[in-house]
Amino acid sequence: MKIAVGSDHRGYKVKQEVITIINDKGYEYHDYGCSGEESADYPDVARVVAGEVARGVYDQGILVCGTGIGMCITANKIKGIRAALCHNAFCARRSRQHNDSNILCLGGDVSMEPVEDIVQAFFDTPFEGGRHQRRVDKIKQIES
Repeated sequence: MKIAVGSDHRGYKVKQEVITIINDKGYEYHDYGCSGEESADYPDVARVVAGEVARGVYDQGILVCGTGIGMCITANKIKGIRAALCHNAFCARRSRQHNDSNILCLGGDVSMEPVEDIVQAFFDTPFEGGRHQRRVDKIKQIES
């Protein structure tokens, strides 16, 4: 699996945790920034990561900002992206099972379940298809 990751300055520490998890799983990844806690604008990073996932260069993406909201809003502007803001493993699983989400958004400044649990649930949960495919198809029609 190939993963695109990115954060702004507020999500940098959580992004570093995510990279450790990705490495432990043996997945390939590319870090699209930022490279530290100096100020960085989340729309710039989200646009690049979402674009790479939408083009199929990467299978999935993970974006982190202070709340995860800004990254999620920005990523969802890109056609083909279904970004989900998740603060627990249950929502991460459902985002994959029911929505076939392809980008996980996390908040660096908010209280969440352990990041590893959320990321693990996102990576390990397949899309269920079936009745959910019909709904994902309707989402895709809205993009047109």
